[in-house]
Amino acid sequence: MASSNAQQGCVVSSCCSSTPEKIIIDTDPGIDDSIAILMAFQSPELEILGLTTVFGNVFTEDATRNALILCEIAGRPDVAVAEGSPEPLKGGTPGVAYFIHGSDGLGNTCLPPPSSKPIDKPASDFLVEKVSEYPGEVSILALGPLTNLALAVKRDSSFASKVKRVVILGGAFLVSGNVNPAAEANVFGDPEAADIVFTSGANIVVVGINITTQVKMTDGDLIDLRQSEGRHAQLLSKMCKFYRDWHVEDMGVYGIFLHDPVSFVALIRPDLFTYKSGVVRVETQGICQGHTLMDQGIYKWKENNPWSGYSPVSVAWTVDVDKVLTYIKQLLMTP
Repeated sequence: MASSNAQQGCVVSSCCSSTPEKIIIDTDPGIDDSIAILMAFQSPELEILGLTTVFGNVFTEDATRNALILCEIAGRPDVAVAEGSPEPLKGGTPGVAYFIHGSDGLGNTCLPPPSSKPIDKPASDFLVEKVSEYPGEVSILALGPLTNLALAVKRDSSFASKVKRVVILGGAFLVSGNVNPAAEANVFGDPEAADIVFTSGANIVVVGINITTQVKMTDGDLIDLRQSEGRHAQLLSKMCKFYRDWHVEDMGVYGIFLHDPVSFVALIRPDLFTYKSGVVRVETQGICQGHTLMDQGIYKWKENNPWSGYSPVSVAWTVDVDKVLTYIKQLLMTP
């Protein structure tokens, strides 16, 4: 069962402890993933045990390359990168978003290839190993489809009870999806995996695009970033040009949505959000494939249904937009 903290929609921030919180970032970088990852490396509240990679914004092989590059840019080539599944649980070629993130996934910045290599261990094995090594201490920030986490749950029946918490970027709660009207991209990428993870009993916080699309770096904010002395400001500004142009052309948004960085903030500053608690299920077939639906507890059901008997998760419901954006900008502009 999920912890009482998760059921009440309260998550203890790592910044409340003097001991850095151990985290693993499961990722498909991706421009906004790259922003979140570099923010994580700049956060002394965190001890990054590793990055695990998955398809999504790019194919898994490219996600692994980009994760290695980001570790080197952050000055941490020692951090383990474990390559994950190249396809959803049910197989098939995953859809990727090069039209949003560029042919290299990093805004066509064409960075040199990494000199480091991924570890010789699948991502799901790495997740199981680290969570078992530090039971109750490891949090996971999941920024892509949930295939690796679902494989870890299937591989180790105690995985969900041993992980400290899982903060997930995924779902579209009471808003239109961004793949089609029913579904958000990460959940749509592997709906079977998402349903396994959401119903696993782990202490889960879900940050959907109903939250992340409220937090936007405007063109003015991007100018501020480019003119700052932030450690990675110039590189991120170059990446964001491609990302920003897509936002303008596709949605008429003059700026960028900060999906992954906002989810990162939910990990480290959960006090900037409010949450609703309930069981979340994912539709795995039909025209609503990938749709996330939470039982909000409005009714006491007289008969069991597919939501019955599962532990609730915490779904981000509101966000302090100004404080989250300020937090992100300050971190990105830190020399």
